[in-house]
Amino acid sequence: MSTATTLPSWNTSTVFSSIEGDDFRAAREDWAARVEALEGMLDASWGKDDPTALASFLQALNEALEAGRTIGAYIQCFVSTDSRNEAALAAHSEMQPWMARMRKLNARLVSWVGSVNLEAAMENAPALVEHEFVLRRMAKEAQHQMSMPEEALAADLDITGGSAWSRLRDNLTSQLGVTVKFPDRVERMTMTQARNLAHRRDRGERKAGYEAELETWQEHETVFAAAMNSIKGQVLALCRRRGWNSPLDETLFYNNMDRESLDAMLTAARESLPTLRRYLHAKARAIGLERLAWFDLFAPVGAEDAWEYDRAQQLVRERFSQFSEKMGALASRAFQENWIDVPPKDGKRDGAFCMGLRDDESRILLNYEPTFNWVGTLAHELGHAYHNLCLSRRTPLQRMTPMTLAETASIFCEQIVRRSVLEDASDEVALAILEDALRAANQTVVDILSRFQFESRCFEGREARELSASEMRAIMVEAQRDTYGEGLDDSSLHPYMWAAKPHYYSSSRSFYNFPYMFGLLFGLGLFAQYQRSPQAFLEVYDDLLSSTGMADAASLAARFDIDIRAPDFWRSSLNVIAQDVERYESLVASL
Repeated sequence: MSTATTLPSWNTSTVFSSIEGDDFRAAREDWAARVEALEGMLDASWGKDDPTALASFLQALNEALEAGRTIGAYIQCFVSTDSRNEAALAAHSEMQPWMARMRKLNARLVSWVGSVNLEAAMENAPALVEHEFVLRRMAKEAQHQMSMPEEALAADLDITGGSAWSRLRDNLTSQLGVTVKFPDRVERMTMTQARNLAHRRDRGERKAGYEAELETWQEHETVFAAAMNSIKGQVLALCRRRGWNSPLDETLFYNNMDRESLDAMLTAARESLPTLRRYLHAKARAIGLERLAWFDLFAPVGAEDAWEYDRAQQLVRERFSQFSEKMGALASRAFQENWIDVPPKDGKRDGAFCMGLRDDESRILLNYEPTFNWVGTLAHELGHAYHNLCLSRRTPLQRMTPMTLAETASIFCEQIVRRSVLEDASDEVALAILEDALRAANQTVVDILSRFQFESRCFEGREARELSASEMRAIMVEAQRDTYGEGLDDSSLHPYMWAAKPHYYSSSRSFYNFPYMFGLLFGLGLFAQYQRSPQAFLEVYDDLLSSTGMADAASLAARFDIDIRAPDFWRSSLNVIAQDVERYESLVASL
């Protein structure tokens, strides 16, 4: 297992000297002054049909958003890697009232835009035209606003409400100690390390990690249930007050996506379940089982080498460079400038993410282990960084990409790495690479369907009352049985996946699940376009990525002659996965 002493951590010294440094303190004071200035501008102009004043406010807002992004990301660099860092936690806490003030500013801006004749405003102030999509969406959002005092109160209460519950969940999870009872020993480790045991070849070790994980979640289930109930209750209350029919309708709006597109995608995904269950059965045969248990889902198959981080870096850099010089340069820069915090460690949050830091610069968090799955994750997160690079020429308001389209570049970059390796691989290595690709597809289609179903049921139940931890467990298991079906042993599912996934614990965004499916299938569709006509694709791809905050999903897809409101597009993407399943079955049969 790779250790924190041999893998790089991200570099923050190029941003500020330290979390307690004078330069950081000065930047925070400057940002606070910008926020106060914005409040003054709104006080003077709010509600007036004054296009020039609106254009001036948007310029000042963009400047404040850019400064705030850097400060927020810098703080996140510390709190996400060390949940015991008191100085960083204090800085994070001090930011919350200011973030609430920014949410209030946004609410007032939305109301202002809703009262303006946008057609006339853009004629009189051409500077508004570059933000036309954002402004038109704000005008629609204005129809779902509470009164300004109510919106201000909601922003204030979120600090000690939904956002506080979310922070509690993240901090608790990062500090959980897990006692794993291996067949021949007992070890104490972090939750991240225990969950990473799912990738071990030894079934006894996988099972030991799974059982220890469930036992630890159960010990703290009351806290997780309380957090879930509080956050979902807050979301429902605000949805009702704002006139949304449901949290899903609100989520679709903020994802620049319509229900027709979602239904088309989910229809195709459900049709694909029998194919993905064939993969699960073939995997069971490959590792000598009659049927997979939950803790077998991530078991390696095939002759997979140890993918040490240096080797992963080299592969990603080479494959990115083969796609384009610009993408290869981005990967090289990220490695050379230490944008990536690589190793798992105590106090560090689970999983992986990428965040924009400043200009075209990002920071990436991993919990790297030497498996090809983590090579794919590295490519995925660097795909987000490439997306940030393409977005850097836009204003912050133009860069506000919804979750659906935010996964476009990351999934595409995964495909670049995975499929290029697969082309030249021997049968044994190809089996391992296909296993990794299908394991990811299974998570993104089958497991995402289960998460979508769980969250839908959770909202339905929370409408009437709080749900107990046992009820959440039951809803989770039911969703897994419905989606995995006979592909898994239903006596060993994961009743605490609702506690393990941080995506459920957000008061500002619900259904943080189907966007991943959208990203995978949209990315597969784009990759197919690239394979058919590489040069033509390259000419428009970067512009597409730079525009993901400036058009709805259907309009952006139409640039590639893709109709996302029709199931046929999604079926064609899923057919790529079906072809992988066929090859996987053939390779398993030849073992």
